[in-house]
Amino acid sequence: MRKPLTAGNWKMNGDRASVTSLIEGILGSVEAVPEANGIAVCPAFVHLDLVGGLVAGSRVKLGAQNVADQDAGAFTGEVSAPMLQEIGCDYVIVGHSERRHIYGESDALVAARFERAQAGGMVPILCVGELLEEREAGNTEVVVKRQLDAVINNSGIEALGRAVVAYEPVWAIGTGKTASPDQAQEVHAYIRAQLASRDQGVAEGLQILYGGSVKGANAAGLFSMEDIDGGLIGGASLSAPEFIEICAAG
Repeated sequence: MRKPLTAGNWKMNGDRASVTSLIEGILGSVEAVPEANGIAVCPAFVHLDLVGGLVAGSRVKLGAQNVADQDAGAFTGEVSAPMLQEIGCDYVIVGHSERRHIYGESDALVAARFERAQAGGMVPILCVGELLEEREAGNTEVVVKRQLDAVINNSGIEALGRAVVAYEPVWAIGTGKTASPDQAQEVHAYIRAQLASRDQGVAEGLQILYGGSVKGANAAGLFSMEDIDGGLIGGASLSAPEFIEICAAG
């Protein structure tokens, strides 16, 4: 049986004081979250060491927001998987829509980052999802399949058995718009069916998270869907009480 997972993507937010306060608030209320529900937080690179020290020994796991497609060398501004592993990261987000659409990361680059994350001993959270114009054109499944296939063709279907997938409709990220539970479930079911056509066991065991303006008020409805196994949470993860409420709904 798949266990729920809620991961907070803090994006480019916070300073040492606010990050410390946020994680202390989460740790102070974590007993409200059922033991079966997984929890992870993904701070900015400069705060990973700080947060890692604060969550050490707790049930809250540490994740990074991106990883280099190379392990070392002349790649200014990149952070490698061995660096993240050394600092204690369990998870790393790859292919977030902001990386794809603001910074132009291709499917091939995302697949390479995914591969390096796993080689470095971390669990990649692979983000897939469509733009508003792609949804309106009826191309949601085409886009999601292309993004999944890039990783599968590079690393093999078995690699998804050691990963998490997050469906994030780009039109619902930071906009206040949220896919309805039925809309989200439809895409999650499609993702699982696509993987099942290659490996039933991988598909059944894969945690598929929903990301896109999830809040305490709508989390329970989304997470009650058969193929939604938790959330990748943006803005709401910057509030400890709301993040805990979302985690508890998983």
